Amino acid sequence: MNDRKQHVIKMAHQLFIERGFQATSIQDILEYSGISKGTFYNYFSSKNELLIALFKALYGSMETSRDELLIGQDRADLTIFIKQIELQMNTNKKNKLITLFEEVFVSNDEDLKQFLKQGQKRMIQWVFTRFLELFGEEKRPYLLDGAIMFLGILHHNVKYYSIANGSSVDISPVVHYSVHRIVTLVNDAANTGEQLNKPEQMKTWLPDVSQTEEIFKEKLYQSIAMLKNGLNESEIRSIELLDFIQDEFLHSKKSREFLIESVLCSLKADKNLDQQTVASLDELIKDYFARVAEACNLPNVSIKQ
Repeated sequence: MNDRKQHVIKMAHQLFIERGFQATSIQDILEYSGISKGTFYNYFSSKNELLIALFKALYGSMETSRDELLIGQDRADLTIFIKQIELQMNTNKKNKLITLFEEVFVSNDEDLKQFLKQGQKRMIQWVFTRFLELFGEEKRPYLLDGAIMFLGILHHNVKYYSIANGSSVDISPVVHYSVHRIVTLVNDAANTGEQLNKPEQMKTWLPDVSQTEEIFKEKLYQSIAMLKNGLNESEIRSIELLDFIQDEFLHSKKSREFLIESVLCSLKADKNLDQQTVASLDELIKDYFARVAEACNLPNVSIKQ
């Protein structure tokens, strides 16, 4: 995103906070950001599209920071999950996003409301994935219920804790309390075998994303197979690097982009590999991460401050 477009988004964000989204006109944005109407429409087809771009930019940055908290850490460490949730809630608070979310939900704009609803589903999916890492595969049947309950518990605890103690109060105790309560609830559900929602139903929420991922994995497998066919058994290092990339995408719960980029750099320096195929593999992976970023940079609106 170029600097001028970022500037327009930043200025519009300030106006949305001060006046409200509905009360801010495109003309207000033009005057406040110092751009022409032609420049605005070169960047955005409508005010709604600008708001979506704002949500994506803020949550893209937040999600990157959230994922960085896991680097070098045990993904099953509950304290890291707590830090991730605190980070997201503080992002909402700092940028006053909840006011914007609520304004959209009471509006008659179905496209914006659908956008935010998809963001809620993605938030549930993210919590479910983290719960798998925290509780283990054996408790998978109960973790969609757990994710839904956790977000509900957290939202209402924050709301009434803030009413009682003021909006500027530190919400860390609320996060700790809510996380520890859901641990008890998930373990209890697993012990009794009670289940309300099946995790498989999440596949119907975002079918286009699932289909894209399957196509990508097939192309990835083919590219790596072609590269391996050009190597002999003595070139163990290159084979190990290719296996690493394949394992990251096919077996890891979340592919580590920064590590994959490092491995690709090593493969580009290997003169024994078909560099045209390496370049194709590099392009395939970059395109995949770009698609994931675009799909996942929807606002996770279930956590409110």
